[in-house]
Order: sequence, then structure tokens, then C-alpha cells
Amino acid sequence: MTSAVTTAPATTTSGAGTTSRRRSVVWLGLVPFAIYVLLFLAVPAALAVGSGFFTSSGAFTLANLSAFANPQILAGFWSSLWLSALTAVIGAILGAIVCFALMGARRDGPLRSLVDSASSVLAQFGGVMLAFAFIATFGTQGLITQWLVSLGLSSNVFNDFENGGVLLYQIPGLVLPYLYFQVPLMVLTFLPAMEGLKPTWGEANATLGGTRFTYWTRIGMPILAPAFFGSLILLFANAFSSYATAAALISQGGIVPLAIKQQLTSETVVGVSNVAGVLALGMVIVMIVLMTAYSALQRRASRWQK
Repeated sequence: MTSAVTTAPATTTSGAGTTSRRRSVVWLGLVPFAIYVLLFLAVPAALAVGSGFFTSSGAFTLANLSAFANPQILAGFWSSLWLSALTAVIGAILGAIVCFALMGARRDGPLRSLVDSASSVLAQFGGVMLAFAFIATFGTQGLITQWLVSLGLSSNVFNDFENGGVLLYQIPGLVLPYLYFQVPLMVLTFLPAMEGLKPTWGEANATLGGTRFTYWTRIGMPILAPAFFGSLILLFANAFSSYATAAALISQGGIVPLAIKQQLTSETVVGVSNVAGVLALGMVIVMIVLMTAYSALQRRASRWQK
């Protein structure tokens, strides 16, 4: 009895020490990622935003914020906002329809595997390759454009927009290329929430005399609403920060990411220094608001996914 009593605390202490060492190893494994985030994300973002508060000679000033009153800057933010909102809403609706259709397929079936793989690839497909694909399809000499011409149909829907401009090379022409990666991203983010709907909820609804319409309006849609709007916010942020595809199609500024590039190469706001940093500050503020709302919605949606 005495031996058992004296050895028990030693066992407990050893177990606590082992747990502490394991936690230390886990935190140690996060060090490379933390260094990467600090050097390649946090520091560049801080430098970019902080540059907007200094003059060209390095003196601190708040006068640069007057760039937000410039009509050209405001037009760029407005174009980015409506383009991001439009593609996010359309992408969210189309992606939700795809997710609803996939609910009838087996999770380990070939159709589900094909859609999952295609969505993972297409959600990351952008930049010059995506721009070239749409130029080759809808551009002035594009496949669809020339096909319409060969049929004797007008190709003005692609090539005569706003006094002869090419639709694909203007801001409204970015809607279709953006949807190319917005819809797959919605499938990836919203499908897990759809799979979180438990069959027992439908059975309980049927037992109580509810219809399928009642199930979706009283149970399914309210439960999926936080996940849907969270995915919608994610799509908005994705479009708002997109640069490569727009830069390959539009030579001049018109949305905020392109305006930052334009300000870095040639200042166009007279009397204001480091306008690129001011624009970066505006983008960061918008992204902080979006990510805060997204995190809140994700916490609420996770209650039903456990």
C-alpha cells in the first residue's frame, strides 16, 4: 500500500511533463509558418499601408488621405465594389445550385470526385492563362465571335460596347472571367455545409406532417444561411483582391488593384504622395470588415456542422 501511494504522484507528474513537452513540440512546429506569415505577409502589408502616411521626403502626414476625395479614386473603388458584389452574388447562387444537385450523388462516387477535383483546379485558375482563354473565345478574333460572324449574326455583343470598345477589355467584361473561378470556389466552401444537414431533421419534419417546402423554409435554409452568406463574403473578398486576370485584360486602371499598379508606375493624383499606400489602406479596411463578418458567420454555421 505504501509503495502504491508513493509512486502515484510520480506517475502523474511524468504524465503532465509529457503533455507539456508535446505541446511545446506542437508550438515549435508552427514557428516556420509564423516566420513566413511575418516576413511575406505582415511586414509587406504594414509597409504598404504605412507608406500612405508619409510624404515623398519621409515626413509623417495625414494629407495623403485626401486622395480618397479624388473622383478617379472613388470611381475605382466603386467599380471594384460593384464588380465584386455582382460576381459574388451570381457565383454564390450558381454554386449553391451545383451543391444542391450534388446532394443526390454519392460522396465516394465518380461524379462527386470529378466535381471536387474540377472545382479545386478551376478555383485557382486565373491570371494570364484565364485571360488568354477568354480572349481566344470572346475577343475580336475569338472563336465564338468569328462563329457568329460566319453565321451572319452580329458580334456587337462582344465587340461593340460603349462607342466601339471591346466588351472583354472593359470592367463589365470582367464579370464572366471572374465567374469562372467564383463558382468553383463557392462549391468548395458551401458543399460541406450542405453535407452537414442531418437526415434525421428531414425525418422529423416528415413525422410532424411537414412538406419538403416546409423543410427547406423552416429548417434547411435557416441553418444554411450563415454558411451561405459567409461563402458570399469570401467570394466578394476574392473578387475584390483579384489582380492578375484584370491586369491581363485591362491596360488602364479602373478597379483598385489596377489603380495601385498605376500609382506605383506613374503618380496621377497631383499634390498627393504615396497614393498607392492610401489605396492599400482602403483595401485593407474593406478586407478587415469582410473577414470579421466572415468569421462571425463561420462561428455560427459551425454549430450545425458538429
